[in-house]
Amino acid sequence: MKQNLCLTALAASALLLSGCGSKKLAQPKAEYFSLNPSPLEVVGTQIPGTVTGRIPTNYFQKNAELTVTPVLSYDGQQISGNSVTYQGQNVRANNPVINYEYGGTMTIPVDYTYAPGMEDAKLQLTFQAKQGKKTYVLDPVTVGQGIITTSTLATANGITPSIAPDAFQKQIEEKYTADIKFLINQANIRQGELTKEQMQEFNKEVKSASGDTTRRIEEINISSYASPDGGVELNEKLAANREKNTSAYLKDKLKKEKISNFGDLTAQFTAQDWEGFQKLVAASNIQDKDLILSVLSMYKDPEQREREIRNMSSVFDELADQILPELRYSRLTARVSVIGKSDDEIRELFASDPSKLSNDEILYCATLTDDPAQQLKIYDTAVRLYPNDYRAFNNLGCAQMATGDYSAAKANFEQSMRIQANPDAEANLAVLDMMNGNLTAANTKLGQAAGATSLSDALGTYNLMNGDVAAAASAFGDTRSNNAAVAQILAKDYTKAKNTLSSITNPDATTYYLMAIVGARTNNDSMVKTNLRQAIRMDSSLADRAKTDLEFSRYNLSSVLN
Repeated sequence: MKQNLCLTALAASALLLSGCGSKKLAQPKAEYFSLNPSPLEVVGTQIPGTVTGRIPTNYFQKNAELTVTPVLSYDGQQISGNSVTYQGQNVRANNPVINYEYGGTMTIPVDYTYAPGMEDAKLQLTFQAKQGKKTYVLDPVTVGQGIITTSTLATANGITPSIAPDAFQKQIEEKYTADIKFLINQANIRQGELTKEQMQEFNKEVKSASGDTTRRIEEINISSYASPDGGVELNEKLAANREKNTSAYLKDKLKKEKISNFGDLTAQFTAQDWEGFQKLVAASNIQDKDLILSVLSMYKDPEQREREIRNMSSVFDELADQILPELRYSRLTARVSVIGKSDDEIRELFASDPSKLSNDEILYCATLTDDPAQQLKIYDTAVRLYPNDYRAFNNLGCAQMATGDYSAAKANFEQSMRIQANPDAEANLAVLDMMNGNLTAANTKLGQAAGATSLSDALGTYNLMNGDVAAAASAFGDTRSNNAAVAQILAKDYTKAKNTLSSITNPDATTYYLMAIVGARTNNDSMVKTNLRQAIRMDSSLADRAKTDLEFSRYNLSSVLN
C-alpha cells in the first residue's frame, strides 16, 4: 500500500513539472506596464520607446513561456515590433527569467518608422503563452495612445536655400598716394619730384574725382617725415618744413585746377621715422640687419639709438645709401568714395537694358524684390549675360526651388559646381538629397559646404532628420526659421523658440502653428488659440492636424476649429 502511495506522489510531481497540472498564466493587467516616453514621440524618422513591465509575485508560472509583441495600430493597419520572450524558472531555455515567488521586470523596446496617419495610433502588447505542449493567447493590453509628431513640422523643404552673395557696394573707398622725396637736410621741393609719373597720376585721379558725380573726395592728407639721423631738434624742423612746403604746393595746385570739393585737407609730420626705418631694415638684404633690429629693440631713446647705430661703422654706409634716403619724404594720400548706382537706378536699368549692369549689380537687383517670379526672371537674365558666373546659376537654382521646380534647380546647382566648386551650390544639392530622403549623400555634401550662407539651417535640419535634437539646436545657432524653432521646442528651450518664431521675417502657417505649440507647452491658453486660429486661417489643413495633435490634448479647441 505504501509503495502505491509513493508511486502516486511521484506521478503527481512529474505532472506538475511537465505543466499538466499547473495553472495557466492569468491575464496581464494594464497597470503592470508603463511606456517611456508617454506618449510616444517621432524622433527623426523613427518612433522609439520602451515598455517596462513590473510583474507581481505569484504570477509567472514556473513552467510558462510568454512571448510579448508590441503592435502599433493606425488607419486599419497593424505593425508588429520585435517580440521578446520571458520564461518561468523551471523552463530550460535561454530567455530572461521571471521568478514566480518574487516577480520580475520585463523590458520591451519599441521602434517604428513614422508614416503619416500615426498621430492617433494605439500601441498594444500581444501575448502568446506556452506551457509544456500547450500554447494559448492572452488578450492584448493597451499601453499607449497617440504619438507626438511635432518634429515632422521640420522639413527639408523648409530650409532656406544658400544664395551666393553679390559683391555690389553702394560706396567703395579708393586711395591714391604719391611720395615727394627730399635730399638730406633739405625741405625744398625739387621740380623733378613734381613731374614724376607717380605724382602726375595722383594729380590726374584727384582732378578726375572732383569732376565725377559718382565719386567724392573725402580727404586729402599730407604726412611728412625725416630720417632718424641728424638729431631730434634738427629733424623736427626738417619734417615741419617739409610738411609746410608740401601743403603750400598742394593748396596752390588745387587752386590752379579749380578743385574745391576735396573734403578735409589734413597734414602732420613725424620728426624721426623709426617705425619706417625698422620696416625697411627688416625687408632689406643688409648683412647685419639682425644686429640693427636688436639695437632698436634694446634702446627706446632716439638719441641713444642713433649713437649706437652710427657706432656700427661697417653697416652705417649701407644704411645711409639704401635706407635713410627713403625716409625723407612727404606722402600725399587722397581718399575717394565711389558712389554706386541707387536701387532705383538698378531697377530702371534692368527693366530697360540689363546689359548695362554688371554681374554683381544684377545679382543685387534680385535682392530688391520678394516676388519669386521676378527673382526667377532676374537670375535667368544673369546666367544669360554672365554665363561664367557660378553665382548666377546657383541663385537661379534657388529661385527655381522656391517655385517647386526641383529638377531644374538641381541642374543649375550642378552647372554652378562645374564652373567653380562652391559651398552654396554644394549645400543646396545636399538639401535636395534631404528632400529625397538620401541622408548619406546629404551628409557628404554638407561636409564640403563650409561657408554656405544657409549652412546652419541645412545642418540643423539634417541633425533633426537624424533624430539628434541637441546637435540640431547647436547647429541652428541663431538661425531664424521654423526648423530652428522645432529643434528648440524639442530641446524644451521654449523662450528661445518663441524668440525665433517672433523674429521670422515672413511667418507662414507653420510659424503660427509652432507658436501655438509653444503656448501649449508653457500653459498659455491665449497664445495657443490666437496662433492656432491664424495658422488655420493661412492653411485650413492644419485644423485636421490640430484635432489629433497631442500637443493640444489639454485644450478645448472647439472655438478655434469650428
